[in-house]
Amino acid sequence: MGQFPELAACVTYALSVLLAARNSIHTWWMGIIGCVLYGWVFFAVQLYADVTLQVFFVGASIAGWINWLKGDQGSPLPVRKTRLRHVLMLLCCALAVAGGYGLVLHTWTNAWAPWLDSLVLTFSVLAQFMLMGRRIENWYVWLAVNTLAVPLYMARELYLTAILYAFFWLNAWYGLYQWRKELATA
Repeated sequence: MGQFPELAACVTYALSVLLAARNSIHTWWMGIIGCVLYGWVFFAVQLYADVTLQVFFVGASIAGWINWLKGDQGSPLPVRKTRLRHVLMLLCCALAVAGGYGLVLHTWTNAWAPWLDSLVLTFSVLAQFMLMGRRIENWYVWLAVNTLAVPLYMARELYLTAILYAFFWLNAWYGLYQWRKELATA
């Protein structure tokens, strides 16, 4: 695999994430394009949980797009908080699913780093659902995802992607800042 697919995926996905931090509806269609490109990239380097994640992201982007357009009974969905107990329950579920999926990948595939890759998958799914619901805690979960993903992608020599996820880590702080401001003014 050459660097062009990774570069195209990086650029497209970066635009999508920047748009999400700015609460732009265009995050969703741009994200779909980036997910398709990243599915190809991750398959080539045997990060199969990340391939699965890209398929999920395409569906989630469609749902998020619709959710943001329709919002709460026709009005835009507001940024909101989640109860701590609910967040902790979701994190425990994500860890359990990561363990199960990691075991499947470890047992039946030639996946590279199935456990870490599965953590990136399940925490990303959790963060995406929270983003779709405009829950402010999504940014904390994205911080964890990006912290795990950068060394994983570096180890697979996906240097552009590792740099992108380091940028996503910074962008998650920016998104958190912006969404906190919006929540405070609501």
